[in-house]
Amino acid sequence: MGDLDTRNNTDTKPKTKRPKLFKVILENDDYTPREFVMRVLMKIFRMSEEEAYHKMMAAQQQGSCVISIYTKDIAESKARDATDMGKECGHPLVFNIEPED
Repeated sequence: MGDLDTRNNTDTKPKTKRPKLFKVILENDDYTPREFVMRVLMKIFRMSEEEAYHKMMAAQQQGSCVISIYTKDIAESKARDATDMGKECGHPLVFNIEPED
């Protein structure tokens, strides 16, 4: 009889972990105009006017608000761009990031 090949030819692929996610958080301040905050949210985070308004109001009423959740590189970039946009116009607008639980 012929030789039977009894070897297991299954390929195992390593499982890739999902990247850790980070929250971009808008910190409230008493100086940056509401309209400017909304403009930043619409431009940097691609929000509609209505969504930007609700996020801006949530930050104002609660002291801070999660704007969006991204991978670390994107979260850092968006937070930096949004904060820089405020600085360029003389506003103390601050966006921070923190790991998502």
